[in-house]
Amino acid sequence: MKEINLTTKISVYLLEECTEAEKKLIEEAKQATKNAYARYSNFKVGAALLLENGDVLTGNNQENAAYPSGLCAERTAVFFANANYPNEKVVAIAVAAYNNGKFTKEVITPCGACRQVLLEVENRYKTPMRILMYSDEGIYVVESIRDLLPLSFGDEMLEK
Repeated sequence: MKEINLTTKISVYLLEECTEAEKKLIEEAKQATKNAYARYSNFKVGAALLLENGDVLTGNNQENAAYPSGLCAERTAVFFANANYPNEKVVAIAVAAYNNGKFTKEVITPCGACRQVLLEVENRYKTPMRILMYSDEGIYVVESIRDLLPLSFGDEMLEK
């Protein structure tokens, strides 16, 4: 038997340790939670994307009584970016969550489906995307979605 060990480098910052650009991106993600449609879970998630041209785009979760019909904040933001700015690389994304009247104390990470979509964005633009995951206790930062999805399925797996 052979064993493979995978490691992930996650930097942990306090908000005051972030750059001004990172603080702005995080604030945009926090603000995006306000417009989330989370009628069923009351768990509001916001995402903010930084495009290579400097524009910041936001998205939030949109729930539906038929749960699979809803959409996460990260995918809402990415799909909006792809539809409206198809030639702009996404260089960073910040994610924040608001629940029970306050921002979460635990870091919120993208779900599996969002990780796969973020991987597609990295593959599409051939550029890693910095991911900032906010909580009131601190911010986790990874330099690529591959850090959160190490055994990923991408276009390189498909026969051309």
